[in-house]
Amino acid sequence: MVSKNIPQMEPWFDEKEARAVYKYMKLGGWVMEFKKTTELEQMICEFTGARYCSMMPNGTISLTLALLALGLKAGDEVLVPDLTMIASPNAAEMIGIKSVSVDIEPQNLCMDLKAAQKAITKKTKALMYVAFNGRSADMSQVVTFCKRHKLFLVEDAAQALGSFWKVKHLGTLGEIGSFSFSVPKIISTGQGGALVTNKKSLHKKIQQLKNFGRAASGGDIHPYWGWNFRFTDIQAVIGIEQMKKLKARTKRKKQIYKRYHDNLKGIEQIKFVQTDLEQTTPWFIDIYVPKSKRLAHYLSEKGIGTRPLYPPIHTQKIYQNRYSSKNFPITRHYSQHGLWLPSSSKLKNEEIDYICKSIKNYFT
Repeated sequence: MVSKNIPQMEPWFDEKEARAVYKYMKLGGWVMEFKKTTELEQMICEFTGARYCSMMPNGTISLTLALLALGLKAGDEVLVPDLTMIASPNAAEMIGIKSVSVDIEPQNLCMDLKAAQKAITKKTKALMYVAFNGRSADMSQVVTFCKRHKLFLVEDAAQALGSFWKVKHLGTLGEIGSFSFSVPKIISTGQGGALVTNKKSLHKKIQQLKNFGRAASGGDIHPYWGWNFRFTDIQAVIGIEQMKKLKARTKRKKQIYKRYHDNLKGIEQIKFVQTDLEQTTPWFIDIYVPKSKRLAHYLSEKGIGTRPLYPPIHTQKIYQNRYSSKNFPITRHYSQHGLWLPSSSKLKNEEIDYICKSIKNYFT
């Protein structure tokens, strides 16, 4: 029987996480960042193919440390897509780096490089490429674009765990990639983030920045600037158990997306963004419809939770005085019409069918 309350998302923890945390605490674990964090970092490296990984308190802080590790400073500029969670630009702004919003491409909802070209100034030092809902453009073009304009490529892969471009995991093609393990993600540690890189020097710098600028020898010698952005082993214990389930969850996410798509593809009013499930693990199920707020209200009355897409960054109060709305037509269109449907990895097929039946009834 289908539940009358289907949330848009919910975390998925079970007895394995509970038992692992209990065992760790009973054995007198350090709780702070220590051996379990290192074990989780190694698992992430193995899954993504990155050489180095550093766990972080959250995905926002990880983006901030990425920019600092690359040497960006107050007054520099970083290009950011206009359709993204506000953490992306805020991660730069919080340390005095100016975020510059750029419109997106309709085929993947990621940054439009032609628009990015027009936004470059003498102060532009980096491009933050957000893999929106696990999708990307041809990343070879993004890498080439950054090299041509001498920009650092920072990949915000918060929504892209389990997504690839050809054989490379998203987040591993630029100088640094950032992941998030907050509650809505495919796997979660409650809060949490990670930075991956293939460059030893960058990894060393990240480790210094997250640990008070402490010397490699430890103790209270601090030759560098740094903060306390360390992880905790108790979160890592949860993360290790979640990582063991990652392959199964990415497989299920793709099955869920396909079932939604197959159920709804014949409805003229509903549009999907093209998604290659061989390469992409969709984080959420996104559809694009006229008057999305009305559909959301209708589904709410049926006990079905939804979530609107992010508002464009250029419309957020803290940024709106910088931009003209006419420069972001694609972002405005998809933000206005986009709706995230229930997307939990533990969503049952009968729940998906009930949701799709309700949507079909709305449009008939």
